Amino acid sequence: MDIKTFVKVVSSLPSDISVLARGPTGIGKSQIFHQIAKNLDLPIIDRRLSQMTEGDIIGLPELVDGVTRFAPVDWLLRACREPVVLFLDEPNRATPEVQQCAFQLVLDRELNGHKLHPETRLYAAINQGSEYQVNDMGPALIRRFWTVDIEPTNEDWIRWASGERGMDSIVINFIRQYPSHLRHTKAFEPGKIYPNPASWDRLEKSLVYAGMSPEDVCGESTPPGFYATCLGFVGPEASLSFVDFVKNHDSQISAEDILDKWEKKKKKVMKLSTDKHNSIIQKLSDHCKVSDWNLSQAKNACDFIRDLSGEMVVSFFNQILESNNVPNIRLVHKFIGNMVVEIVSAAEDL
Repeated sequence: MDIKTFVKVVSSLPSDISVLARGPTGIGKSQIFHQIAKNLDLPIIDRRLSQMTEGDIIGLPELVDGVTRFAPVDWLLRACREPVVLFLDEPNRATPEVQQCAFQLVLDRELNGHKLHPETRLYAAINQGSEYQVNDMGPALIRRFWTVDIEPTNEDWIRWASGERGMDSIVINFIRQYPSHLRHTKAFEPGKIYPNPASWDRLEKSLVYAGMSPEDVCGESTPPGFYATCLGFVGPEASLSFVDFVKNHDSQISAEDILDKWEKKKKKVMKLSTDKHNSIIQKLSDHCKVSDWNLSQAKNACDFIRDLSGEMVVSFFNQILESNNVPNIRLVHKFIGNMVVEIVSAAEDL
């Protein structure tokens, strides 16, 4: 299931339905649940079960009025007293004792007599695949969840990176043009570094922190340390492609260049060949599918297309229609709708 559908379904489930998300590492499962908690306007309690002992979840014994009982941990009491999202990460890497405690929370929505608040939501996520060392989760536990295998699309990542994350536009454009470098999906060699969505996120943050933002160094020889930084996050193949992309980016025009920097890029763009213009139209179409444009962005896109051939104008308009992004379609129609009609009418008269 893609992330957009997953978020929509999970957000609409009843509060007493526990959710288990399965998928490869580095696709942002934890981040997805944090976003769902934000959508539900609930605080989130994030606990990694693989790092917990039995006492971390059921509490430590105490003597009260001559009777021994377990003192509940603070986060469990909070989940019982108020509505929260209780997120249990990596239950399949937890000890059997911790798994049993999680089983009671999922099965009965309580632990040692402490009942979860009726509106508290219990979510869990596990890494899955032959390259992970995990403990099997019993079928009795799995069947208590609404269980889904997450398979994020490149569009999911691009939507997140260009929207909420606000990532460097050159990184986004690289993944848009070379989607196979976003996540390694073939067999894993032991000890080798492979790219995944999380590693691209960390790489971009590290490059910006080091003063080597791809937007600042593109079109020239990359600074010392640029390739080495990439290598440690996304591995040799993706690093070589990305470094080459950044070096040659002066001949690359992204959708963001048209939408946000049109006046600055106009002179350069209009000197490009027809093939390059067609490539830009495709990039704008892809961007339109995952992002809502504002008035200024739509105007810039239409200003770019006005100076091209009538055939390209109609192609651009049709691709925007096929995106099914209604707000963007309305904006584009506002600026070039009549122009398209005139071009089509003229063609029909020939």
